[in-house]
Amino acid sequence: MRCVALVVAAGQGIRAGGEIPKQYRPLGGRPLLRHSLELFARHPAIDAVRVVIAEGHGPLYRSATRGLALLPPVTGGATRQASVRAGLESLAADPPDLVLIHDAARPLLSAALVARVRAALERHPAVLPAVPVVDTLRRTRGERVLEDVDRGGLVRVQTPQGFAFGAILDAHRQAPPLGFADDGAVAAWAGLPVVQVPGEEDNVKLTLPDDFEAAERRLIAAAPRRTGQGIDLHRLVPGRRLVLAGVEIPFEEGLEGHSDADVVLHALTDAILGVVGADDIGTHFPNDDPRWKDASSTVFVRHALALLGTCGGVLEHADVTILAERPRLAPHRAAMRASLARLLELPEGAIGLKAGTCEGLGAIGRGEGVAALALVTCRFRSVA
Repeated sequence: MRCVALVVAAGQGIRAGGEIPKQYRPLGGRPLLRHSLELFARHPAIDAVRVVIAEGHGPLYRSATRGLALLPPVTGGATRQASVRAGLESLAADPPDLVLIHDAARPLLSAALVARVRAALERHPAVLPAVPVVDTLRRTRGERVLEDVDRGGLVRVQTPQGFAFGAILDAHRQAPPLGFADDGAVAAWAGLPVVQVPGEEDNVKLTLPDDFEAAERRLIAAAPRRTGQGIDLHRLVPGRRLVLAGVEIPFEEGLEGHSDADVVLHALTDAILGVVGADDIGTHFPNDDPRWKDASSTVFVRHALALLGTCGGVLEHADVTILAERPRLAPHRAAMRASLARLLELPEGAIGLKAGTCEGLGAIGRGEGVAALALVTCRFRSVA
């Protein structure tokens, strides 16, 4: 059976604060609306996705959904009930068998939840996810706490809610404008049997500013992480500047290389490239290409960071060790750490920087060159 996801994003979202409606505010580096749309668009149980938006939100919507394969959006009404009705009517000309109706303000739903709702629709015409009420409930009046409320049989209702398309469209067409809380309530009013499937505690609705902060913490905690390492070594020669971590170090010799030969930034570049499986620095910046002659190695790091961002990654931490018998680097450590913080757009506390010697052993110990080792940790968008 053909199933369409209808995502309702026609509200103004003013209680959440911010300069734009909450469904377009960034969450984890992406517009809030895009989180659920990406999940529905790739879900094997969903055949198409349509969004209901507010009048005048076209530019915000186009920016938030760029690159996603979606049905054209439809303009909603003054209430949620009217917006859902508009979305359902827009599908009526080529009606699906099933529809999942979801609030854009719930960006943290999982693929498993979508699958549960969709599977239950094989047996029932109306399905909603719900989680039990576990806190003690009491009725209040002003500051006064009154009697207990029995929580037995009480649940907290979520979206996406699933329906047989024809049944829920008929229910919305018949329903008076009473401000129903959700589409399960419309279905129940119309006499449809509504059943529940297990919801998810993470599938929260973002309404207030604090909700965004909590959702950011959930995303960060759930996001997969990868590490990458890089190593570089260059010979010290006369007539060259010595540049380490983007900082010029006063010394009578510099590092030999096609670019500025900054071993710290070269090691960092390789570490970041390794995280996304993008080969090594020499593949991207060959040492026989005149464009990179004496080039600042900051260019290489920014290129690697751009590739990381394209893959949905964010740099969280960098740890660098420099091995040099000479010159003495301790006086320059603060400047180098500050330079890395600016380049990597990280707080200095997220950057480890150590400098050591080789105790006179090997080429480094003889003062013939400088080496750097880098380890990076990157967070990626979680995929439920």
